[in-house]
Amino acid sequence: MCFTRSGLGSTDAGTVFNAVIESPYEASREPRADRRTAWRARSRWMVHLGLLLTAAAALGTLQLLHVRQAYHTVVGLVFVGLVVVHLAQRRRTIARMATGLVRAKAFVERRIRLAVSDLVLLFLTANVLVSGVVDWSRGAPAQLPLPTPFHRWHLTSSIALVIYLVVHLWRRRKRLWRSMIR
Repeated sequence: MCFTRSGLGSTDAGTVFNAVIESPYEASREPRADRRTAWRARSRWMVHLGLLLTAAAALGTLQLLHVRQAYHTVVGLVFVGLVVVHLAQRRRTIARMATGLVRAKAFVERRIRLAVSDLVLLFLTANVLVSGVVDWSRGAPAQLPLPTPFHRWHLTSSIALVIYLVVHLWRRRKRLWRSMIR
């Protein structure tokens, strides 16, 4: 498209200004790497939000167990699925920690705590999943040889998971907002 001093028109002997007209979409486009980083950050935040919501929903559906156990089961399975997605998003960090453990490399204290914390969370989540499946398949809660408030396996492991998740989130509350997938 050409512009002359008199406005739009053909190219003549006058001064011609060549203008490149960009669409608003193209003008506001971010570089590809920035968009990918932003998407990953949003994705990670959505998984964190999903984990928080499904953990709360799993606790909320406990009141509905007398009506329908399927609600609690579905919410619990969604939570476990989000845990898998969360761990998949952290695959480089987990691989780095696992490689360090295999090589018996000396870790700094923080990395050891992080690895132990991830393993404890994995164990507690798997324990809640297995105990829930056992309770569901039996049709009744599995009993443990513990005092009365803690004698139900799924209930006890769920309480342990909730307490550990609260501590886990509290200790990482500042990093939660700015965490990125690497």
